[in-house]
Amino acid sequence: MGYGEDAEALACRYEAVAFEEVHGYLLPWLPSLPGRVADIGAGSGRDAAALAARGYAVVAVEPAPELRRIGQRLHADAAIAWGDVALPALTGLRGSFDLVLLSAVWMHLDEQERVEAMQRVAELTAPGGCVAMSLRHGPVPAGRRIFAVSAAETVTLAERFGLTVAHRGEEPDQLGRADVRWSTLVFRAQHRTVGGRT
Repeated sequence: MGYGEDAEALACRYEAVAFEEVHGYLLPWLPSLPGRVADIGAGSGRDAAALAARGYAVVAVEPAPELRRIGQRLHADAAIAWGDVALPALTGLRGSFDLVLLSAVWMHLDEQERVEAMQRVAELTAPGGCVAMSLRHGPVPAGRRIFAVSAAETVTLAERFGLTVAHRGEEPDQLGRADVRWSTLVFRAQHRTVGGRT
């Protein structure tokens, strides 16, 4: 995805902004304790560490080895289980989760990958659990694989796999980029899904 080359600089930028600043929209939707959380595309581990500090059992998956190593180093004291599985298949990720967080990762998937990934995410979300994601809108940095993905498309796809929209918002960029904005979405899992049918 183009994150390995400048992983240290990116991690510094991510860590400089608190979880609560980036994910204020998500706070009302955090599951009750105890709960299992999957942070998909965990990056520097900022979000995983914040959720672990709140008392959740957190699995953080990050396919970029450079970022994953930084996250493991920066948050060595946090109760986080790290893995290197990747979207869309998330092979090796097991069990069900009360919250699945996909922060700034969904737009790295092409259209077919998004279908496969949404089905997999729905399968991993416990009934009554939530899926939270943020979608980036703005210029694509050089060397990054980013697709234009709208909130409307994402809601429609989520509904296909039994996820009902509970929150939909728009946020400015927390890293101060005036030409970048974010859509924030929270979905509630109603039923187990098989092949897009509830």
